Amino acid sequence: MQPDQPREEFISTQHLELHHISVDELVSIYETPEAPWVYEGKDFTNPFRVLKDDSGPLAWRVPQVKVDRSINKWFVRWIVLKSTNEIIGSTSFHGAPNDKGMIEIGLGIDRKFQGLGFGFETLLGMWSWVCEQEGVETLRYTVSSENTASIALINKFGFKHVGQQIDDEDGPEEMYELSVADFKAFLCA
Repeated sequence: MQPDQPREEFISTQHLELHHISVDELVSIYETPEAPWVYEGKDFTNPFRVLKDDSGPLAWRVPQVKVDRSINKWFVRWIVLKSTNEIIGSTSFHGAPNDKGMIEIGLGIDRKFQGLGFGFETLLGMWSWVCEQEGVETLRYTVSSENTASIALINKFGFKHVGQQIDDEDGPEEMYELSVADFKAFLCA
């Protein structure tokens, strides 16, 4: 089986490459995680079984792309460590920007690689990319108030706390937002 459509170009940061996953690959990883074709012809491996043992965002993203394949532009990317060509995590926006231009992101990094700056680098790469996409005005990050590491991470970018919400899966979450203009100012600082 071959991917049904071209994927977005990968995003390169200092230590990482963020590789977009095509619709067919996304569905296969979720429905048949051991299917080897997903990795054929790629210069990276998945020794930590990212998205294979814990499907992460795939339970939400796969039904969405089955309804509208074009929305996959905003979805899952592998986080690949350049020095080893190993997948160490994944990241995904929750969907296209809403009618107010807000877009939300999530990410997960294998425990062995947490606390090494890869979360910051992933967010920097993803937000730099999405800020150049049409219709994006506001970046959002939601997190449990008990996840102090993620809150410290988001504070490095200058995000502002804007409220709370109840997530159907994760329960109470704190909401943080930053305008595209303020993110671009952060990049220039």
